[in-house]
Amino acid sequence: MNCETLIRTLARERSLSREDWERLFAEYDEEDVSLAMELARKTALERFGKQVWFRGIIEFSNICRCDCYYCGIRCSNHNVSRYRLTEEDILACCAEGYAGGFRTFVLQGGEDGWFTDERMAAIIRAIKEKYPDCAVTLSLGERSRESYQMLFDAGADRYLLRHETADEAHFRMLHPENQTLSNRLRCLRDLKDIGYQTGCGIMVGTPGQTPATLASDMLFMRSLEPQMIGVGPFLPHRDTPFREEKPGSVELTLFILALCRLMLPNVLLPATTALGTAESDGRIRGVLAGCNVIMPNLSPASVRKKYMLYDNKAGTDLTAAEGVALLRQQMAKIGYEVVIGRGDYQKEETP
Repeated sequence: MNCETLIRTLARERSLSREDWERLFAEYDEEDVSLAMELARKTALERFGKQVWFRGIIEFSNICRCDCYYCGIRCSNHNVSRYRLTEEDILACCAEGYAGGFRTFVLQGGEDGWFTDERMAAIIRAIKEKYPDCAVTLSLGERSRESYQMLFDAGADRYLLRHETADEAHFRMLHPENQTLSNRLRCLRDLKDIGYQTGCGIMVGTPGQTPATLASDMLFMRSLEPQMIGVGPFLPHRDTPFREEKPGSVELTLFILALCRLMLPNVLLPATTALGTAESDGRIRGVLAGCNVIMPNLSPASVRKKYMLYDNKAGTDLTAAEGVALLRQQMAKIGYEVVIGRGDYQKEETP
């Protein structure tokens, strides 16, 4: 089958074989990207209309025990000015976000041991008590099942944990020995089993990524059936071992986003900050490729430039209000509406 046939097969059947995935990633061209985006946009419009949900990200700590080779806040980067927000700081971000129409708060940070289960649970309970109509999404990395359960019981609704790659050899190229793919996948299984709306995902264009590793990613995501998928281009950071590597392709990122929408039509699919960093209109193009979520930054201006996972991150010079206004303008430009609401995953009804 040629690539056009494979894309149309995916749109109809929502799955492909490993061989077909590998062929698609090895042989696609610009016309194939355009076709996938067109079909994905149609699929998203059928399910969500011209609606996009905003999630407010609060980057509450850039302290991390991990040493991932691609990440600007890796523990061995001594050029980073480290910080932690207090519970009061976090609640102030939520207050500003709530006034601006946000109904989901994303607490994102490095794997910072100071934020114990008890401290995180207290923060979650405080947010849910003050804003009971809001969802809390966590992005805190790898923790134990008991930890995930405690945070879920405190009121957390969703959890984002990119698997990064489903290929063992590729995972080893991106991380030191003390981090394992088996534990990453264990975390994702635990999160789904506990009842979180669970998100996984990849960076596009990381060193060592191939059509075969991408095929493994798509097969893994199809089997996991996550409620959210985060896909953005790899962008290098000057203080990492990957500083000289080429950025990931925006076109391939859009292609994969579109394929994810076709494979899992109801999935919550963000147009990421990395996509908006790689191209000024990247998030617009993401929405036109089937994305239905955008995650503006609600972090205090004083810490924006300290949470640099990659160089030249978009939005670090804007206040939260300015960033939101810009994104609303971008969505209005293509006729999309920003919706006030939690925007929970809706399971597809079986006939």
